[in-house]
This record gives sequence, structure tokens and C-alpha cells, in this order.
Amino acid sequence: MTDQQSSPQEPDPALTPPSASEALSAALAGAARRAGLDPNAERSTGHVVWHAMGGWRGMAEAVVPGIVFIAVYTLTMDASTGDGNLGWSLGLSVGIAAVFTVARLIARQPVTSAVSGLLAVAVAAAFAVFTGEASNNFIPGFITNVVYGAAFLISALSGWSIIGLAVGFLMGEGTAWRRDRRKRRAFFWLAIAWAALFAARLLVQFPLYLADNVTALGTLKLVMGIPLFAPLLAVTYLAVRALYPPAAKSDGEISE
Repeated sequence: MTDQQSSPQEPDPALTPPSASEALSAALAGAARRAGLDPNAERSTGHVVWHAMGGWRGMAEAVVPGIVFIAVYTLTMDASTGDGNLGWSLGLSVGIAAVFTVARLIARQPVTSAVSGLLAVAVAAAFAVFTGEASNNFIPGFITNVVYGAAFLISALSGWSIIGLAVGFLMGEGTAWRRDRRKRRAFFWLAIAWAALFAARLLVQFPLYLADNVTALGTLKLVMGIPLFAPLLAVTYLAVRALYPPAAKSDGEISE
């Protein structure tokens, strides 16, 4: 026997399971990259926001089913009861979403956004059909706003901003941004801004739901959708680009 003892082997980094923050960062970064929000890409802010919304087709897929629902419900409203034709409203709304999905399939284009839109419309319609109340068509939207708003708020208050996690992974610095006071503060306020957007939707729309004002509720949902989402997305992208200017990145790569 020898006196030498074999030193324990160091674990292979490739075999080490990622931490929860790394896994979440990778998932968020993947979603941001698929949406065209990679800060590394040399694109104008307008192009990035437009691409994230899916262009004209993506805008139509997100907005038209809701417009059809409100228009048909309002036009078929009975003056004595104040209720519109729920069947026609939901049927045409889901039908339009299905047409968008089929059109993408025929054109052999990515169907992710169209399918997600169709599922959202179908689930919302199911709430209304099973309860017989048109206003319940908006319950899934309320749930989405609560979940997203809470996630952004909790991430900001805990110091692990969702935006910071996604950007850190995209920029190849992991969670190192948490040691930079400027970045940490920027990501905190960006997450707070997104939480405020979802909270504002709830504060404005939920009272209309309680009042069973379907027309006003549907109209405000559209107004507080893309018209608020797009500017905040642009502000977020501009803030991230200011934190990671391409010139500064290039200088860092050259100096290494």
C-alpha cells in the first residue's frame, strides 16, 4: 500500500445541475431571444418592438378577436336587458382566432403566437359559456395580470428582478449585475414599472367587471393592451441598451 491518497476529483461543471436562478435566467432569456429582444442584436428600438409584437399579423392576432367580440356583443345588445348575443360574440371571436392559426399553417409560418392566441380566446370563451355571463370572458385576463404583476413585483422587491435575470443571461454575465448598483437599481425600477402596468389594468378594469359593463370592459382591455405594452417595452429595451452600450462591450472584448 502507498502512503499517497488519491485526491477527490472535482465535479465536472458540465454535469453540475444549474441553480434555480440559472435555470430561470435561461428560460427568460430564451423567451426574450425568441421575441427578438436580445440586447446584443444591432437593431433599432422600433424594429425590436415591432418584431416582438409580431408585426401586422401578430397585432391582428392579438387585437381582432377582442374587437369582434365587443363589436358583435354591442351590436346584438337587447335594449330591454342590456345583454348581447353571447353565442355569436364568442363564436365569431374564436372563429377569427382559428382562421389566423389555419392561415399560418397554410403559409408554413411559425404558429406559436397564433396558437397561444387561439387558446387564450378559447379558454376565455369557455369561462363565459359555462357561466352564461359575458363578463366572465375576461376572467383569464384578470388572472394573467395578477400572476404577471405579482411575479414582477416579488422579483423586484427580493432583489432578483425578472428583467435582470433575463438580461444577465443574454449578456453572458449571469447574476453579476446584482453587484452593480446602477444595473440593480435600473432592473428594480423596470420590474416595478411592469408590475404597475398589470396592476393598473386590474384597478381600471375590475370595477367594470363587477358592474357587468361588458362593452366598456372590452374596450378598455384593448386600449390598455398593446398601446401601453409597446411603449413600456421600448423603454425597457432602451434602458437595457444604455446599461450595455455596444461600444463599451466592444472595448471590453478588445482589451481582453
